[in-house]
Amino acid sequence: MAVLGENRYGKAESRVVRIVRDTPRHEIVDLNVSSSLRGDFDAAHVSGDQAAVLPTDTQKNTAFAYAKLHGVSSPEDYALALASRLLEAAPAAAAAEVRVEQYAWDRLGQHAFARRGGDVRTCEVTVSRSGASVVSGLKDLVVLKSTGSEFKGFLVDEFTTLAETDDRILATSLVARWRHDTTDVDWNASFDDVREVLLSTFATTYSRALQETLYLMGSAVVDTMPGIAEISFSAPNKHHFLVDFSGFEVDGLTNDGEVFIAADRPYGLIECTVLRDAPA
Repeated sequence: MAVLGENRYGKAESRVVRIVRDTPRHEIVDLNVSSSLRGDFDAAHVSGDQAAVLPTDTQKNTAFAYAKLHGVSSPEDYALALASRLLEAAPAAAAAEVRVEQYAWDRLGQHAFARRGGDVRTCEVTVSRSGASVVSGLKDLVVLKSTGSEFKGFLVDEFTTLAETDDRILATSLVARWRHDTTDVDWNASFDDVREVLLSTFATTYSRALQETLYLMGSAVVDTMPGIAEISFSAPNKHHFLVDFSGFEVDGLTNDGEVFIAADRPYGLIECTVLRDAPA
């Protein structure tokens, strides 16, 4: 006999752009918002009864309305307010989850902006009947160091062709997500501080492997920011291979670690979580 398992439903990727016009210099907040509800929605699946279902279209409309009614001082603050409203509006829901991506814009003038490339700020908020949890983060943070990285002493078998190296390019497109142990947070300041710690640690520490670099970055965050309980990373190794000039019939043409081919796939994928130790 079939039994319904875990389920949820919601509206994915509502593109919410909020312009603040009540100051002489306009502001822009550009969001990608996804919401979902989980709880006692068995009847909708088993018998087609929608009486407990808050439509996904209503979730979308609430996301847009709350950009004005509540405002968007930070993705986390907005997501907490939106999730709380959705939970209130759906009595059958046990929890509401809101995920937000924020895209950055650079100012060109009083009322003109240019969309900035690079990393995207993220957050994932869950509000349940018993409390709330917030995971902040970023993705697509592309970083590279041209030296100060090695990779050697690894396991070798009959299929190993990778040569050991004392000096290589280390590059990744970082995804990082960190969990707060409270919601009493200055979200914008916290995000800026974590991002700065990640970048400064990457730039200033010697790397024997991307694994070690991620651990050092995570340790720096949880050791210096007591409100953060843990941080998780997903880091594709963006390989750069030295171009072989030996077959070129050009006198004096050498490649002394200066010209590389950037290979986008296949790639190593390193993932880890660094936690703050609980006090003894």
